[in-house]
Amino acid sequence: MALFNRCIRVVSGLTLFALLSFTQAALSQKAFVRVNQIGYEANSSTPSRAYLMSKVAETGATFTVMNEAGKAAYSGKVGSLVGTWSHSDTVAYQVYALDFSVPAKHTYTIAVSGPAAATSPKFAVDKASVLYPGLLVNTLFFYQTQRDGGDYIPNALRSAPGHLKDKQATVYQTPPVDDNDWITYEPPTPPLVSENLPPMDAEGGWWDAGDYMKYVETVSYTDALMEIGVRDFPKQMGAAAPKEPGAPPVALSYAGTSGTGSPKSSDFTGEARFGTRWLLKMWDGQAQRLAYQVDNSQDWDYYGEGDPGSSAGYCGGTYSTPYCLITEYDIWTLPQVQDNYDQAGDPGPCDQYTTYYICNRPVFSNAGTKISPNLAGRLAASFATCYQIHAVDDSALANRCLKAAEQVFSLADLSYPDPGDYGVCPTCLLTIMPYDGYPESVWDDDMELGATELYFALKQAKSDPNVSSDLLATAPLAYLKLATQFASNYVTKIYKNGESDTLNLYDVSGLAHYELYKAIVQQGDPASLAMSAAQVKAQLLNQVNDAVTNSKTDAFGFGVNWRNGDTTSHGAGLSVMASEAYALTGSPSYDKFSREWMGNIMGANSWGVSFIVGDGTTFPNCIQHQVANIAGSLEGTSGGTPILWGAAVEGPTSSATSGLLDGMNVCPANGVNVYRKFNGNSGAYNKASKAVFKDDVQSYSTTEPGIDLTSTSFLMWSWRLANQ
Repeated sequence: MALFNRCIRVVSGLTLFALLSFTQAALSQKAFVRVNQIGYEANSSTPSRAYLMSKVAETGATFTVMNEAGKAAYSGKVGSLVGTWSHSDTVAYQVYALDFSVPAKHTYTIAVSGPAAATSPKFAVDKASVLYPGLLVNTLFFYQTQRDGGDYIPNALRSAPGHLKDKQATVYQTPPVDDNDWITYEPPTPPLVSENLPPMDAEGGWWDAGDYMKYVETVSYTDALMEIGVRDFPKQMGAAAPKEPGAPPVALSYAGTSGTGSPKSSDFTGEARFGTRWLLKMWDGQAQRLAYQVDNSQDWDYYGEGDPGSSAGYCGGTYSTPYCLITEYDIWTLPQVQDNYDQAGDPGPCDQYTTYYICNRPVFSNAGTKISPNLAGRLAASFATCYQIHAVDDSALANRCLKAAEQVFSLADLSYPDPGDYGVCPTCLLTIMPYDGYPESVWDDDMELGATELYFALKQAKSDPNVSSDLLATAPLAYLKLATQFASNYVTKIYKNGESDTLNLYDVSGLAHYELYKAIVQQGDPASLAMSAAQVKAQLLNQVNDAVTNSKTDAFGFGVNWRNGDTTSHGAGLSVMASEAYALTGSPSYDKFSREWMGNIMGANSWGVSFIVGDGTTFPNCIQHQVANIAGSLEGTSGGTPILWGAAVEGPTSSATSGLLDGMNVCPANGVNVYRKFNGNSGAYNKASKAVFKDDVQSYSTTEPGIDLTSTSFLMWSWRLANQ
């Protein structure tokens, strides 16, 4: 998923004088205003909230909200102290609430007058129908740019297809890895061991992140969420989405105006179908075999850049092999280069001793006929929802999806521990190779979602004349019963043990519970189920209320710890869950939290950064993404060079990473970490709780985008639009 720390280089050309001048200027500012840079929804039930963070007490300070004409629309006293954000033992910011209400259809800035003055970035106040449709277009641009294979979409960043050789890929056994995740095959065993199967067509699909790996783990999750969005929000993500909706009010530019190939609406139907078709390639229903991964990122102990602790086998060491094989994480290129990759010093492209597995990407498949339940559940959900949205317009695809959904669900291996043990991989769920790249540890939530979507699909199929009778052998109620049992298991084994999560790749319960509640109500809430509609609703609300409780301990009101990782995905997932809670209860407080948690990841945070590229006035410029870094802008949108609009990056976490590869454009060019002074934690300073954000191409832990990270954002925008 990310570039490992293979080498560290010193960035040249930055003078000590320039660095000191920049640092002194940055440190001289004592106060900052943080806002939701996308803007605030008009006519909301509560005032809009921004934050003042200051190194000094702001006793008696006032603030003014001024419109684009420079006229005051609101004035008031700086609000109560809501917390402290501590950067170190000696530097802490006092955080104050700035609550205001202003007329819609304007762009504003906030100016604070007091012991330390500060001015906000500009932001809009308008209807949801003005603020968000362009952001959905940006998100669609990201997924279209992530497309692999011949069915790519030329756009401002993509000029050629990539990895066409995936159409004739060799399937290999999952290799053994050691504690360093190096592959441990050694001579005379070849670097990878073939399954002795015919070549398979693994072309297509979305790249996982900033690299070119492709995983069923992340594509199935992303595709399921995308299809649910198309189904449930047709006016936002489906065929009824507005054509050419226009840029967000505060955007300098956006994907919809970025030239040839940029999407002109936010209809995700075709994109969801693209993801589904690749998943259908990875599932061989006749052989009952799942191919779960395309490409390899891991070095070899004896054939590659790994070192088993001695000179043996290290790139032509004492073994009689000349191998020094490199992998996906060892190079930095555009995707169209890799089918014929030529490394300097090799006798030619695709050399069998160095770049063979770059040019001929391996595919790994599961052993045996059983499927890890996390993959079985989310694959079943993706395929079942494919049926729901394509039964009318593409019955052949829909029926193929329904058959695949029932097959993979029936093959789920339910013998895995739940929750699993991260450290003992004979009991680890199958995610990717290596497992700790995506250490998922719970699966009842995945099976709950898969069973629920199968219930919906079969209820629909009962009246579909194009569905063969063998696909209707299992009654919809049977899947609903299973779904409630998996939900009950989740409550008992995960939630009551304090291990629940917000909606994200590793835990889909925040969506599965909402889907299950709807299904139970549709069925009439029969007494034969393991959980009633009221119980499922209560469980979802419990999980949202946990985030509400957490928000009370954070200076910016965020519902999870900023250092936990995948922060952007968690924030959007929280906003989605709060919108679901609002739909179930009608309580304005949940709608408020949906807006505020969205605002946290869009700039209302200590760093003052929107963590979705192109959405807002300040966002990451130096993302760890090969196409964006090589073909895109490194200075935002001001230079006219394209950016990877809509890409959600990892966001703040516990630490930043470093390491450069040949071909990588150094970014930032001067090497200065402008956000370092805002790293910290809520409350008294605690080094062990410190969250960091670094906008640097080397820092995959904070700036790498991903298809799974971005997927909660399109549901977040859609919910906000639907709730207007």
